[in-house]
Amino acid sequence: MAQLAVRGVTVRFGGNVALDGVDLDADPGMVTGLIGPNGAGKTTLFNVITGLIPLNSGSIQLNGAPMNDLSPTKRARRGLARTFQRLELFSLLSVRENIRVAADIRKGWARDGSDPAAVTEALIERIGLGAVADARVDALPTGQCRLVELGRSLATRPEVLLLDEPASGQDENETLAFGALLQELAAEGMAVVLVEHDVHLVMRVCHKVHVLDFGRIIAVGDPQQIQTNPAVVAAYLGTPG
Repeated sequence: MAQLAVRGVTVRFGGNVALDGVDLDADPGMVTGLIGPNGAGKTTLFNVITGLIPLNSGSIQLNGAPMNDLSPTKRARRGLARTFQRLELFSLLSVRENIRVAADIRKGWARDGSDPAAVTEALIERIGLGAVADARVDALPTGQCRLVELGRSLATRPEVLLLDEPASGQDENETLAFGALLQELAAEGMAVVLVEHDVHLVMRVCHKVHVLDFGRIIAVGDPQQIQTNPAVVAAYLGTPG
């Protein structure tokens, strides 16, 4: 059973069909890619999964339990976390304070005896932000802000992590380190879903890739299958040369 199972999800905005019968699985221990052209519906799907917008039909399940009727907060408590295409950080707070907010919130609902301060420091070290831990996030470049948002998501200790263009603003070395971190998280049992326009990153780190075009899944497969799929090449990847 998939940790996250999306089945037949359809979303309409007036007469516009944003998602049309979308299926997606995310399994523990795997990085699952979701790619497609701008406007294909990728962020809309993340918004549906996390409960920010309602669906017209279909179902969202986490570990076999339905989530359609749950609020975003309750979905987070069940083990969902995400980052956003447009950065959503507490701009006047430091790196450490941003991550600590999430660790404190989680302690309030989990009541598992975790130490938010220790959790925060461990995450700062893991994602490589120790040198800027006390800097306000509005003074940091976009690439580092993406890591802060990742750290804040990880502070909730999710089972399923949804990442919306997390490598945007990163340089080549940062992207390489970020890809390695995603593989580590998956190896530890997390289900990671990655929306990303950096195709090289997607093909390097993802075990399985879904391709969304005009609100429909047009292909699912491993990176090699996706790169040689004629429909995907025509709709998104293009021909080399």
